[in-house]
Amino acid sequence: MFRKILIANRGEIALRIHRAARDMGIKTVAVHSTADATAKHVRLADEAICIGPPSATDSYLNIPNIIAAAEIAQADAIHPGYGFLSENARFAEIVEEHRIAWIGPSPEHIRTMGDKVEAKRTAGALGLPLVPGSDGAVETVDEARAVADKFGYPVLLKAAAGGGGRGMKVVENGAMLEGAFRQCRQEAKAAFGHDAIYIEKYLDNPRHIEFQVFGDGKGAAIHLGERDCSLQRRHQKVLEEAPSPALGAADRERMGAICAKAMADMKYRGAGTIEFLWENGEFYFIEMNTRLQVEHPVTELLTGMDLVKEQIRIAAGLPLSKTQDQVKMVGHAIEARINAEDPQTFTPSPGLVSDFHAPGGPGVRVDSALYSGYRVPPTYDSLVAKLIVHADTREDAILRMSRALEEMIVNGIKTTIPLHQRLLTEPDFKSGNYSIKWLEQLLAK
Repeated sequence: MFRKILIANRGEIALRIHRAARDMGIKTVAVHSTADATAKHVRLADEAICIGPPSATDSYLNIPNIIAAAEIAQADAIHPGYGFLSENARFAEIVEEHRIAWIGPSPEHIRTMGDKVEAKRTAGALGLPLVPGSDGAVETVDEARAVADKFGYPVLLKAAAGGGGRGMKVVENGAMLEGAFRQCRQEAKAAFGHDAIYIEKYLDNPRHIEFQVFGDGKGAAIHLGERDCSLQRRHQKVLEEAPSPALGAADRERMGAICAKAMADMKYRGAGTIEFLWENGEFYFIEMNTRLQVEHPVTELLTGMDLVKEQIRIAAGLPLSKTQDQVKMVGHAIEARINAEDPQTFTPSPGLVSDFHAPGGPGVRVDSALYSGYRVPPTYDSLVAKLIVHADTREDAILRMSRALEEMIVNGIKTTIPLHQRLLTEPDFKSGNYSIKWLEQLLAK
């Protein structure tokens, strides 16, 4: 097992990795920007090394500085968390070239799934159901028009190297296609340095359902059920739950088995999430994230498994801790992403946290690096806490989440706690009758 892990991240996920490592008797190294000098994970880690100024480009995305920190601290493994360099195949290669263990999938699999065109091609070959669309990138407007005419409008243009909702254009009809095509390529080039785009049939009102998978890199793989991540604003997830209120046991078992087999056939290593759109009883692959997800605690509460520990075990060469038959999903779990944002305008709200109180009680978990007196920097993502609850039934989980939100105190900055309180009272949410469009439609009223 590893002796010391460098955590190449910040905020709540860095703290989450630190806790898992310490629970396994492993020492941790925190790297941080000057803006994060007083961050909680920096205070708690066994060692802390500053890797640059506040800008992520000069710190958390600075590969030479991170590698130098690992060598100085004599860390024998690096955990990238999510975001930043977690899906950077070249970073993973450099880590391994320096004889440091990479706690994640192979660089080859990161690269394959990071290219949306190649990911779709690979997923199809592995037997995952696909959204109808182009076989690969479309080079011209005429090629795009031929695909759109074949499958019918509306269609969706997507950047091959895209993510987070960027580089996407919905095209309602043929008259819009040429302008949208050129704009999408320009945005893709500006955002990702690569202007390749592809085209898919646009589904009218789907849900976003993803399956958590784990592989040992040697041909064994399991799934840990699904999460429903349909509550989104501008393609960013707001609230997640598991199991999905839309799926029955038969669909869950069928798709989970398909996903696990695909990962076994790939000889996939570590944690991954296979994301689908679901509409009218059918699943359509959209992408795979080759890392830990923000919403992984939902699955942890549902299965009783520590996903970060599992990542570390697999990276150390150990087998999966459970077989598929040993994975049991019990009850219902919900996660609310608490952002430092105005709950109505969604304007970022960095600043000094004058008071912080985390809710507690049975079935309540808070993943956060906040503390009273902490100053939320304006430089990074606005996520400051994840409130997760677990209960025997979905109805009980909603009640527990409502109670926990009432207890949670974050003074000094604005947060999206009031938004989550509103969501829990909506009849459509209570009945589970929502799609990826529902939240934006609600906010537009």
